[in-house]
Amino acid sequence: PVTTLTDDEVMMKEMVSRFATDRVLPLVRKMDDNGKFDPEIVKELFENGLMGVEVDPEYGGTGASFFSTILVVEEISKVDPSLAILVDLQNTLINSLIIKLGTPEQKEKYLTRLSTDTVGSFCLTEPLSGSDAFALKTVAKKDNDDFLLTGSKMWISNSDIAGIFLVMANAEPAKGYKGITCFIVEREMPGFTVGKVENKLGIKASGTCMLHLDNVRVPKCNILGEYGHGYKYAAGFLNEGRIGIGAQMLGLMQGCFDATVPYTLERKQFGHPIFDFQGLQHQISDVATKIEASRLLVYNAARLVEAGLPFVKEASMAKYFSSEMAHYVTAKCIDWMGGVGFTKDFPQEKFYRDAKIGTIYEGTSNMQLTTIAKLLKKEYAM
Repeated sequence: PVTTLTDDEVMMKEMVSRFATDRVLPLVRKMDDNGKFDPEIVKELFENGLMGVEVDPEYGGTGASFFSTILVVEEISKVDPSLAILVDLQNTLINSLIIKLGTPEQKEKYLTRLSTDTVGSFCLTEPLSGSDAFALKTVAKKDNDDFLLTGSKMWISNSDIAGIFLVMANAEPAKGYKGITCFIVEREMPGFTVGKVENKLGIKASGTCMLHLDNVRVPKCNILGEYGHGYKYAAGFLNEGRIGIGAQMLGLMQGCFDATVPYTLERKQFGHPIFDFQGLQHQISDVATKIEASRLLVYNAARLVEAGLPFVKEASMAKYFSSEMAHYVTAKCIDWMGGVGFTKDFPQEKFYRDAKIGTIYEGTSNMQLTTIAKLLKKEYAM
């Protein structure tokens, strides 16, 4: 069964669950209100090996599996989906790209930092290119052995605290998307600036900013992977990232459900716990089924990745279904709580706000459905 965990996975899950409950939970409301992470909790993520889950111990990482990363994201999301997206992007996108594409020198220089003390950020989206990601306008002009990067990036997660940025820029615009190349950019490079943190509906502690590049000089040795293959990397690695978002939404649903059902057992109306009314029982059973279905989709997609099998359709299904269900589940939980669920004294309203982003980032629900349809057509047209 895809939900059966190895001993190592059980240990990881239990460790992260304790960390989330003991260390993260007391800070959740403050971080949400302040719109930023507590620096100490970010430091503890690194100290506990949660920012380099799949990175080889040679570079300071934990050396665990992709599935372990999914479990980590799920467990943290049960308490704070904002902090979970920091862990998710660091592991499923930033580290993963460098692990699989980086030169030995790049791994030594950057994986060591990313595993021990430096946040990374993935920079693809621009003001005029969202779902049409490969219409990006950021350019990389060759200058001897360097490239000069100029352009803007938008909606870049965790960029407020990141030190390393993977920037997609077009080195040969005449070739269209086949000129897109991935560059490793450091925050201190002249001409690189991070804009203000956006005031968002949900996942407020995760800083989302616009980035500006004005002739940022990047050495040729900072090209990640092959020149002109950035579009392949963006499309390919975002598929793994979508499983991470599925795990975030799964944990969010489970955390909200776990915080709500006990209330329905305690709250009495007309002389009975509200859980005992059949109408509510049916709703709770329906939601529990949707959460479990999401878990099966997310876990199956993650197991396919580990097995080296095709997983793109399953990743899109997991991301689509879990994010749509997260919105539904959190709304239902607020309904069951009644008036108190609409207040900030209880966690349900935050889970509800945090859920909405799931249908938007790392590919909207419509983009996931388009991907699924393309792959279904290919299957049935054979």
